[in-house]
Amino acid sequence: MVSGKGFAGLAVAAFESRMATEMARLIEHYGGRPFVAPALREIPIQDNAAALSFGARLIDGQVDILILMTGIGTTTLFEILRSCHPLSSIMAGIKRTAVVARGPKPIAALKTLGIRPTLTVPEPNTWIEIVSALDEYRHIKGLRVAVQEYGASNPDLLEALSQRGAEVFPVPIYRWALPEDTGPLKQVLGEIIAGNIDVMLVTNAAQIDHVMQVLEQEGTTEQFKEACRKMVVASIGPTASERLRHHDLPIDFEPSHPKMGILVKEISEQVHSVRKAKAQKRQ
Repeated sequence: MVSGKGFAGLAVAAFESRMATEMARLIEHYGGRPFVAPALREIPIQDNAAALSFGARLIDGQVDILILMTGIGTTTLFEILRSCHPLSSIMAGIKRTAVVARGPKPIAALKTLGIRPTLTVPEPNTWIEIVSALDEYRHIKGLRVAVQEYGASNPDLLEALSQRGAEVFPVPIYRWALPEDTGPLKQVLGEIIAGNIDVMLVTNAAQIDHVMQVLEQEGTTEQFKEACRKMVVASIGPTASERLRHHDLPIDFEPSHPKMGILVKEISEQVHSVRKAKAQKRQ
């Protein structure tokens, strides 16, 4: 029986890309052995017609609400706008627009630009909280709502806004793709299937979609699902958990707040009791 502080030597897998180094350090800090391989890479959308169209509408006063979903997406969007329009025109358009920040990362990106959001979305920062915040703010029927998208579109959010009578237009900034080299990811998945991983951390809904895509290509989906039933699967929050359920995968733990540092800290503190409870259910 493994016991002691934190992970106490347990093998912990994660699929971080941009924050891979930080994730590995966190796992080690809390006593785990990290197996970190990226499942995603971000591909900017070149010659972004949707972003350029949004910029023209913003400057012309034809955007009532702007929903910013991610920090990097916010920064990239404004970089695109500044490549085509004077900053003064962009800021004038922003002043006429209600700006909705989904969470702390868009807020931080806006602060760098000297912009204060009109609305901030509470945790766990899913599309449901976005819609609820807007419902409390005002009726959006007939309003023109731009949604800065990240990686993949969120049809539930777009549909909910449309059902309320808004004119919705998505502004995709980048899309997700598999890493150019999937070797490290396949290696970590192989360790999971072999039963050599004790804990799997999922910090992004798209990660699990890509993991399942690779498993399907390799013909090892069922072996992976069986391995997940035996190890601890920790999800960063409701959006990631929704994708895990979609793929019929277990969720054994969610942190008190959907942040990477809190996820690693809290699961390291509770992993041994979670493992014991899960083992007892299988008996």
